[in-house]
Amino acid sequence: MPPALDAIDRRILRALQRNGRIANVELAKEVGLSPSPCLRRVRLLEESGVIDRYVAVLDPAKVGMGLTVFARVWFKTQDAEVTHQFAETVRKFPEVVECYLTTGECDAIMRIVTADLHSYWRFQADHLTRIPSVQSVKTDVPMETIKQGHELPLP
Repeated sequence: MPPALDAIDRRILRALQRNGRIANVELAKEVGLSPSPCLRRVRLLEESGVIDRYVAVLDPAKVGMGLTVFARVWFKTQDAEVTHQFAETVRKFPEVVECYLTTGECDAIMRIVTADLHSYWRFQADHLTRIPSVQSVKTDVPMETIKQGHELPLP
């Protein structure tokens, strides 16, 4: 059961989602606390797992990973062993930055990041379609990113 979050916790979390490197003094001022209680609350949010980790968000094009594709995957069968084997294999691929098992038309959806279309084609041919449980893969290439967020909408 997640801990009950009050209004101050939510303000702290919103601020940290915008800037995970904000100094505690600035954070405290922004959320209306003094630094010591603010730091204590942040530590409790970390210890309880509400704050999972801190990361740097990179610009893919500036690090040579300018292509994002979405791959829809269909499995040969849908038993627990197949699903587990697929998940264990996909977790090893750094190109797969997100993967979700789904209901509906396909069995999984992945967001894959590579340098270019040729690199994706190689990844798909050499790795993705060679996973024993994969029957087929359909790839969608976005033309433009309209919105890409990293912040959860907190009530």
